[in-house]
Amino acid sequence: MSLDSLRKKVIFQNSIDVWIAVCQDKNLDWNNSTNYKKFIAYLLQNNLNLKVFTLCAHEAGAVEEAKTRFVEELAQIKDKDPNAATYTVRLTDSTMNILKNFSL
Repeated sequence: MSLDSLRKKVIFQNSIDVWIAVCQDKNLDWNNSTNYKKFIAYLLQNNLNLKVFTLCAHEAGAVEEAKTRFVEELAQIKDKDPNAATYTVRLTDSTMNILKNFSL
């Protein structure tokens, strides 16, 4: 699902789903936890008001099995690295611009 489509669903999303949407828009591999941590670091550097969010690793979705493995991998390291945590992201116009400008 694209980032714009994700925003149309609800204005608050978890950072994993936002990450997946950004990757799909930019044709990037979303399964890479190192790149996810770079993404979160980028969001924090841009002073987004992120709140830590506990994401159930067994939510429904088309990419469920891979997403579950990804969330579980991040959960193992989130205590050591805040960039591995899951956050709530408010998809405002300014946030959307920041997300669209992300690059590895």
